[in-house]
Amino acid sequence: MFSCESTSPPRSEEPAISDPRTNDRIRVPEVRLVGPSGEQVGVVPIETALRLAADADLDLVEVAPNSKPPVAKIMDFGKFKYEAAQKQKEARRNQANTILKEVRFRLKIDKHDYETKTKRAVGFLSQGDKVKAMILFRGREQSRPEMGVRLLQQFAEDIAEFGTVESSPRIDGRNMVMVIAPLKNKSEAKAEQNARRAEEKASRKAAAGSTDE
Repeated sequence: MFSCESTSPPRSEEPAISDPRTNDRIRVPEVRLVGPSGEQVGVVPIETALRLAADADLDLVEVAPNSKPPVAKIMDFGKFKYEAAQKQKEARRNQANTILKEVRFRLKIDKHDYETKTKRAVGFLSQGDKVKAMILFRGREQSRPEMGVRLLQQFAEDIAEFGTVESSPRIDGRNMVMVIAPLKNKSEAKAEQNARRAEEKASRKAAAGSTDE
């Protein structure tokens, strides 16, 4: 007579490869346990860790499997996964929203024009966008690429407070280009801009209130 037991593994046998092991999937004799508020409980038998997690109506999650013994934390695993997914989504959105702005220079640029272009680049970087600095060579200027490199290096130094060189000066056809990446991403730049606007609004309101007295 055939056995009624199924030979196929249970559906919940293993989590996705990217997921940490949780609860009864943690098959080690003991773990270094971290409590739900981040408190260090110490090294305890796996049965004790599972019981404490169950008593708290939470999950036991293996957060450092390569440690000896592995480190496990008591937490709400569903909430943890949701927050991690949201962070990844936000990171992808920031990456997708980053725009490559272009600032063009002539090799023999005058001081006022250079300052105007630099100020424009600072504005782009402050908003979380990348800047492609391009030097347009004319005629025999192409035989003096070292002058273009010096100009772009000076430009990079002048905006170092707002961006860092992502790709060094290189020849691109008849031009020379360099890419500057912002020090702050889109979300950071937007949050800072909103905070600055709120501060300015509060200052104006306070100033208006003092004139009414």
